[in-house]
Amino acid sequence: MEEMNFEETMEKLEQIANTLEKGDLSLEESLVKFEEGMKLSKKCNEILENAEKKITILLSKEGELKEEEFKPEE
Repeated sequence: MEEMNFEETMEKLEQIANTLEKGDLSLEESLVKFEEGMKLSKKCNEILENAEKKITILLSKEGELKEEEFKPEE
């Protein structure tokens, strides 16, 4: 199975949330979808944490970490 990127993982998570919100699933099916959603949520969090670590490393100067708030370009 191919590894999903952040955007693909978020899209799948949104699909699961929409399915659960409809309320058309049985309890068993809802639990399976909820578990899948929790795994995807954890995956998104890991991707974001890794990105944050990369940003911190890129901001390091002369062996000292300089923490700065990440500000996306608008």
